[in-house]
Amino acid sequence: MTSDYVNANQESQSMPSAAFAELMAAVLDKDMPFRFTVPGFSMTPFIRDGDVITIAPGRLHCGDVVAFMSPESGKLTVHRIVHISRAGYLIKGDNAPKPDGRMPRSSIIGRVVRVEHRGRQVWLGLGIERIAIAFLSRRGWLFPVFMPLWRMVRPLVKRSST
Repeated sequence: MTSDYVNANQESQSMPSAAFAELMAAVLDKDMPFRFTVPGFSMTPFIRDGDVITIAPGRLHCGDVVAFMSPESGKLTVHRIVHISRAGYLIKGDNAPKPDGRMPRSSIIGRVVRVEHRGRQVWLGLGIERIAIAFLSRRGWLFPVFMPLWRMVRPLVKRSST
């Protein structure tokens, strides 16, 4: 643990999802960010298997990526808010075929404020573009629209980062 954030290492990740979520919530309750490595592909291409994310408390907006306990699986899940209504927050993985459902605010532990891939900070997916990503994801248009654009832009991004 540092004064800047709590970094949950691999030993912590082997604990049950509910205990891990409780640990995260306790850290966030103290207004400290919580950092850990995410497994899985449901948020590809914006958050990939093995990326390190930082969760922090804060106000929630459409397009934010949030950590919550999935009522269906009982597992800690990190997905995007794709719509907000009086009924709750509609949450869906960017690479998931269907939404997780509507969640009350009390089910959401915190929001992703930083993503790191191979030690480098990833900006795409957490800025103002998150609103467009949420809109496209909710309608099932994210990959048909995003992937052709990404194929054109990716070579330029790789050149500028080297």
